[in-house]
Amino acid sequence: MKVLLVNGSTREKGCTYTALSEVEKILNEENIETEIFHIGTDAVYGCLACGACSKLGKCVLDDVSNKLAEKMQEADGIILGSPVYYASIKGSFGAALDKAFYQNAQAYENKIGAAVVSCRRGGAGSAFDRLNKYFTILRMPIASGQYWNAVHGNTPEEVKQDIEGMQQMRDLARSMSWMLNNLKDSKTPEREEKTFFNFIH
Repeated sequence: MKVLLVNGSTREKGCTYTALSEVEKILNEENIETEIFHIGTDAVYGCLACGACSKLGKCVLDDVSNKLAEKMQEADGIILGSPVYYASIKGSFGAALDKAFYQNAQAYENKIGAAVVSCRRGGAGSAFDRLNKYFTILRMPIASGQYWNAVHGNTPEEVKQDIEGMQQMRDLARSMSWMLNNLKDSKTPEREEKTFFNFIH
């Protein structure tokens, strides 16, 4: 089993990475393979709503979202980590996630998802909520811990001093491990065909 931990921060080894690394450490102790994927600093194009990805299986605007989609589809569990920008996730990360999840959306059903946010002081709750919406729209069970998955600090060293936040990262990892091990052989529920309804008649 493999968990992909996605670092949505521009800083490759910053506060978000520090939180994800604490999760990774416990997952590895639980004999789960991991990879931390950094979205990098290159420009990410927003979705054009052109619909081409439904035919091609990838976005025509070739940026990190296509590589991210490949890696997420290969993983059994996905943990999305983002810094907080104006009480939400980082803009380029949101653009990458929109496109990565939209292409081949059915591939994510029943994968285990979890969100992690890093903030200096506030805005963690709304950023955390935004990330979890990707999972719930795609029928992905969500791993949780003893509190909302957030760390606080302005530097990696300060994040490490957030003893409750770091404990939450470890608790989240154990929840993810438990869900992966207990759900891997379970029968998935039968689903109704999705119904689309527009409110204009």
